[in-house]
Amino acid sequence: MKKYILFLIVVIALFLRFWRIGEAPISLFGDELDVGYQAYSILKTGKDYYGNFMPLHFHSLAEWRTPVYLYSAVPTVAFFGISPLGVRLPAAIFGVLGVIAFYYLVYEITKDRKHAIAASFLMAISPWQIQYSRAGFEVTQMLFFLLLAVYFFLKSFKVHKSLPISSLFFSLIPWVYSTGKFFVPLFVFFIVLNWFDDFRKIRRKYIYFSLLIILFFAIPMILISGGASQRFSYISVFTDPTLESEIGYDRSVDARSGVPPFISRVFHNKVIFWSDMIIRNILTSFSSDFLFVNGDPNLRHSVAGVGQFYKVEFLSLLFGAIAFFGSYKNIKAKRMLVIWIGLSVITSSLTRDGGNHATRLFLMLPPFLILSSWGFLTLLYKNRIFYKFLFLTLFVLLLTNFISYQHNYWLHYIYDSERWWHAGLGEAIKSLKGNEAKYEKIIITTYDEPPWVFFAGWYEYPPEKWQSNFPIENKTVLPGFGEVSFIDKFYFGSPVDLGFYEWPQIIDDKTLYLASAKEVKINLIQEPQRIPRGLHFVDVITFPSGEPAYYLFTGE
Repeated sequence: MKKYILFLIVVIALFLRFWRIGEAPISLFGDELDVGYQAYSILKTGKDYYGNFMPLHFHSLAEWRTPVYLYSAVPTVAFFGISPLGVRLPAAIFGVLGVIAFYYLVYEITKDRKHAIAASFLMAISPWQIQYSRAGFEVTQMLFFLLLAVYFFLKSFKVHKSLPISSLFFSLIPWVYSTGKFFVPLFVFFIVLNWFDDFRKIRRKYIYFSLLIILFFAIPMILISGGASQRFSYISVFTDPTLESEIGYDRSVDARSGVPPFISRVFHNKVIFWSDMIIRNILTSFSSDFLFVNGDPNLRHSVAGVGQFYKVEFLSLLFGAIAFFGSYKNIKAKRMLVIWIGLSVITSSLTRDGGNHATRLFLMLPPFLILSSWGFLTLLYKNRIFYKFLFLTLFVLLLTNFISYQHNYWLHYIYDSERWWHAGLGEAIKSLKGNEAKYEKIIITTYDEPPWVFFAGWYEYPPEKWQSNFPIENKTVLPGFGEVSFIDKFYFGSPVDLGFYEWPQIIDDKTLYLASAKEVKINLIQEPQRIPRGLHFVDVITFPSGEPAYYLFTGE
């Protein structure tokens, strides 16, 4: 019977992650286009779009990227092109697989199928896991590998040959997402220490083989970690550009108050600044606002007004934590959950905005779901009628929260998040592609986002030509636009010091200009009569809300 329940949970997980995945979220945002075009470039040429052959770290426009998700997107991009389905399908697949892996892990920890079913059900309907499974994020893949790694680690105490499998999955995690490079070594150290009496009984040949696997993957990770280190340096609290100005301001206030300089330095210095940021991040990660009320303020990471967990899970987590840590007899499992949560939060806290960054905190999801499910089952299996009534109340509230979240996601989120997902830009590039034959020169605005990867991805520009020109160093000066970069007849720039009504001076009938609605500053759908003479309106691309997003203009 319980197997049929697991099958039903998997069906629910499949539906919630795959249904209309090409339409919601509304568009591919920049990082997703980057994944899509990198995968497309590998598919066509065996090189990334910088021309590096089968790289182990991908050099993208703004950063270095870990490789596993990009390679897993190659077959889906081969089938579905650079499209929402092509880019997002790996995340959705690993999101569903994560639900299944979570079931087996929880069963391995508790030896109780009821707990495994409850935990996997909560993951299947989790807003945090659904959000990341429906977009081209790497973290669902990272979480799946971690769940399997821990499962096989625990399994290895009885089935010794499971240890190398565990080592393989642990070793793959840093290649999926950079957070794993900090989390995995510490986590492995602590869980080996936690289960050392069991670990030392494993046959030596499996331990040595596992170490070889770790070394095989760890060495190249270290050797090519320069790009990843550059990324961490950029987001780290230790490189915060506001540090000097804030410390300087605080010391100047002390000086005006007559505080001796040596005392001021004691209270206002780098260590105090960094410590304050890290502690603030840790407290924010455990805050009700992040966990249960509003979630991540980035609307690509969270739905407005929905926390990373459902509001009712505040109570199930509370009851679960009390029951799990108060009466559960498996001390090692208790320690593991504490280590898991602690390292997840500490790793993220070392980065700016790490306190409520749902991507960097994604690994804290499983232990919290274990505690939440523990809370529900504790109430269900208490003998007193009061506890059963309380369970029923919480379960009804959980379903209510879930239905409310689905309503929000499908009816409101599409409009709330349209700009976060760069809605309209794909349609604009496709409209440009459909009209390009009529023009000798096509100019793409740089007013909003850097347009290069959006153009290359949505246009599906031939990767071999892109590699030979990227980064685009061909420069020229266009009247009214200043110095711009170009490839073929495509130019990237925006009018310099010229208002919308002066554009007819610089856009002729052989030029097509893709403009952002922000730089036009007029809603030309409502006021088409305000288009200046000499400028022809080719197309308008709107947001889902109906507001103009982009315009295509040519001269007359």
